Amino acid sequence: MKKLLLILALGAWLVPVAAFAQDSMKPSPDQTKPMAKTAHVVGKISEDGKSFVSDKDGKSWTIDNPEAVKGHEGHHVVLHATVDASAGSVHVNSLKMAKDTMSKDKMSQ
Repeated sequence: MKKLLLILALGAWLVPVAAFAQDSMKPSPDQTKPMAKTAHVVGKISEDGKSFVSDKDGKSWTIDNPEAVKGHEGHHVVLHATVDASAGSVHVNSLKMAKDTMSKDKMSQ
């Protein structure tokens, strides 16, 4: 009977130790990278369509898919894009022309 109790006690102690040992995995380097985030950004596309300058802070971003902005070179637009700040690039998901912020009253003065 004492042997049975000793075996059960050791078994009860070993199960949590084995479970804890399996939970000690470290994340891979790919998992520790900051994720790129999706944002709406207002600004102007360069004349060559390869970069974008934000109105908010004047920062220049490289467009990693310039075919998505074809026909909008030099235009003031709102980009719906995935922003990768570490690479200084944007991946354009969609875009639309930015609305003119000047009212007709200001233009007539």
